[in-house]
Amino acid sequence: MKKYLAMLLPLLASGVALAEPAVAEPVMNKADNAWIMVCAAFVILMSIPGLALFYGGLVRKKNVLSLLIQVFVVFALISLLWVVYGYSVAFTEGHSLYNAFFGSFDKILLKGITSETLTGTFSKGVAIPELTFVVFQGAFAAITCALIVGAWAERIKFSAVLLGITAWFTLAYLPVAHMVWFWAGPDAYTSAEAAEAAGATAGWLFQKGALDFAGGTVVHINAAVAGLVVAFIAGKRIGYGREAMSPHNLTFTMIGASLLWFGWFGFNAGSALEASGTASLAFLNTWVATAAATLSWMAAEWLVKGKPSMLGAASGAVSGLVAITPAAGFVGVGGAIIIGLVGGVICLWGATGLKKMLKVDDSLDVFGIHGVGGITGALLTGVFADPALGGSGIYDYVTNAVAEGYSIADQVVIQATAVGTTILWSGVVAFAVFKLLDMVIGLRVPEDQEREGLDVSSHGETAYHD
Repeated sequence: MKKYLAMLLPLLASGVALAEPAVAEPVMNKADNAWIMVCAAFVILMSIPGLALFYGGLVRKKNVLSLLIQVFVVFALISLLWVVYGYSVAFTEGHSLYNAFFGSFDKILLKGITSETLTGTFSKGVAIPELTFVVFQGAFAAITCALIVGAWAERIKFSAVLLGITAWFTLAYLPVAHMVWFWAGPDAYTSAEAAEAAGATAGWLFQKGALDFAGGTVVHINAAVAGLVVAFIAGKRIGYGREAMSPHNLTFTMIGASLLWFGWFGFNAGSALEASGTASLAFLNTWVATAAATLSWMAAEWLVKGKPSMLGAASGAVSGLVAITPAAGFVGVGGAIIIGLVGGVICLWGATGLKKMLKVDDSLDVFGIHGVGGITGALLTGVFADPALGGSGIYDYVTNAVAEGYSIADQVVIQATAVGTTILWSGVVAFAVFKLLDMVIGLRVPEDQEREGLDVSSHGETAYHD
């Protein structure tokens, strides 16, 4: 069955309702299936070429191809690993001792999944082909891993990138995805007793009631923490703080940001898993939150520096996309606008003030935008999901209604638990993996190769010919 964050678990009250009659076997909805396939393609577009162009324009011209190939090949690598074992580990029920944290290898190489196999959505009795869900979630996994490369840009060996990403994907991305998004699906919640049994098989953070509509914890915080840790381990680029390291092509960056904004509609609205009203809400919220963050970052930068910049507008847009991601289907339009406005300003601080405080060379501000924006969005989801503020509340699949008594304080604590768990898990795994790689093969290219540029020294190519 479909395993993704619904809006339910913590408020399935004792003594709730009488058991419903058994729900009919889920039936595939062709419109929903078509929508999710299109959304999966949107997410792929976000990565290649969207993220690749956004990152590529931000580095110096001697390193642009190295960023493009890292994003492109990491996307290909994770796509393959996802089908081989990633999907199974993230989205199957594991053994009782560790099911809350890991799935099993029961669906390795997509064993048992055919064109006829269905998986649930967020409505009882509605399903899509599981193969569609595999592709959609695989695109999420691939872009998450590709996000990390911006933190170590212009100085890391390509071999270390591939080995490190493979290990981090296996030990960090898959468990966090399982903890946040794995559940038995809505059709399992037919009575209080059935809900309790089904809930016991869900991921650890899902059981706690963490809300993450499209990946604030699983994607953005997860990737950003890994990037920050590796940036610390690898050290600063040669000349960092002394030599100019300005973006070489802001036209690329603007086009990349625009493709990200476009593709993010699939990322967020597709996470409804249906062509439903919730998908429409997530679509609208993605639109307005991003617009709000673009303007708030630009306005704050204009106030501080005296001039608005294209780089600031593009970075603000990405900040808004990140911040609204965990909240997209849970909050009203007013909440989305506030999340965008706050996200733009706080991510500007993350990419400037916080970065200076940490004294780290996070080359393309992966943590400043994806980490700070993801944390902000995850916490504010707990606030604006309140029905009193226009949010969706917590849905109880036993009573088939929104549960009463939403508590902002309680939900924010749950959200903070999810944030803290993701930071700790990803950080520990990233440190162990990349520290070991540094000891065994070394993370950094030699100094002369770094000065020459990775395009020539690592890949034997140049992006531009004079």
